[in-house]
Amino acid sequence: MSETPSIVAVGAAAIDEWYAVSNLPEPDGGAFAGEVTSAFGGVGANVAVALDRLGRDVGLVSRVGDDEYGRRARGYLAETDVDASRVTVGDDPSTRSLVLSAPDGERAIVTTGESFRELRLATPDREAIAAADAVFLTGYTPDAVSRAVLDVVETVPDPPALVFDLSGPVEELVGRGTEPATVHWLLHRTDLFVAGDVAAAAYFGGEAAAVERVAAAQEARSGPTEGWPRAVLTHGADGMTVVADGESRGFEAFDVGVVDATGAGDAFVAGLIDRWVGDGSDPTVTGGDALARGVRFAAAVAAINCTERFAQGGLPTREEAERFLAARE
Repeated sequence: MSETPSIVAVGAAAIDEWYAVSNLPEPDGGAFAGEVTSAFGGVGANVAVALDRLGRDVGLVSRVGDDEYGRRARGYLAETDVDASRVTVGDDPSTRSLVLSAPDGERAIVTTGESFRELRLATPDREAIAAADAVFLTGYTPDAVSRAVLDVVETVPDPPALVFDLSGPVEELVGRGTEPATVHWLLHRTDLFVAGDVAAAAYFGGEAAAVERVAAAQEARSGPTEGWPRAVLTHGADGMTVVADGESRGFEAFDVGVVDATGAGDAFVAGLIDRWVGDGSDPTVTGGDALARGVRFAAAVAAINCTERFAQGGLPTREEAERFLAARE
C-alpha cells in the first residue's frame, strides 16, 4: 500500500457509446451524429480513475457483465493503477451509457444494462470499506448497497469518511439506485454531500430549500472535526455553492473552452475528495481559506477534464491541476 490515504469508490464501470450530435434534440425533434465512438465511463470508475490520476491509492467496488462491454471495461481499468480486484463479473448485461454530446459540450445520457444494478457487497468489499480512509457513493448505487455501506460506517470503530453524490433526479433513481429514504439517512451521516442542480431540484425542491435542509442536517450532527460535515451544490458553468459551518458561500467555475462536459461533475467530486477528505490540503492553510483552496482545486480538475472528449479524456495529474491554478492566480 502507498502512503496516500486509501479511498474506495462504489459505482459503475461502464462503456460510454458517444455520439457527437449537431444538437441535443427537443421532444419529437432530432439530431445528426457526425461521429460515433466509445470510451470508458461510469460514475464510480470516473471518480476512481480521477483520484488515481491525482496520485491517490484508490480501489473500485463494481460489477460488470460477462460480455464484450464488461471485458472492455475491465481492460480499461487494467491500464490504470486503480485496484479493480473487487470488480465482479455476473451474467447480466453490462451497464453502459449512450451519450449525446452537443458542440457546446452539453450532453444527454441514457443508461441501460443490469450488471451494476445487481451489485451486492461481499465480505471482502465490506472489509475494504471498513479499512479505508474514505468511501465514495453515487446516487446510482443500488439502495441495498448504499444501506450496507452505511451499516459499515455506523458500526466500525474507526469509520471511513463518507462521500455521497446524489448524481441524478429522484425519479431516475427509484427502483434503480439509492432510494429517497436512504438519501435522507445519507444527508445526515455523510462527511461530504454533493448534488447538482437537477438532482437538488428533484430532491429538495430548489437551491434555497437545499441550502436550508443541508444546513439543518449539518447542525443536527456533530462532525468529526471543525468544518465538517460539508455539502456542495454544483451549478455547472455557473459555479457551486458550499454549505459549511452553518453558512453558504458561492464560488465561480473556471472559464475554459469546453469540448465535452461528460464526467465534469465526477472529476469535481474527485478533486474535493483529494483536497478535503483525503487531507491533501496544505496544513498551513486552515478555515475558510482551506475550504476555498479545496473548491478551486476541484474546479480546476473538472475544468481541465472538460477540455477533452469523453468522461475521462482530460483528467489531469496533480501537477497539471496545480499549473492550471498557478496560471490563474
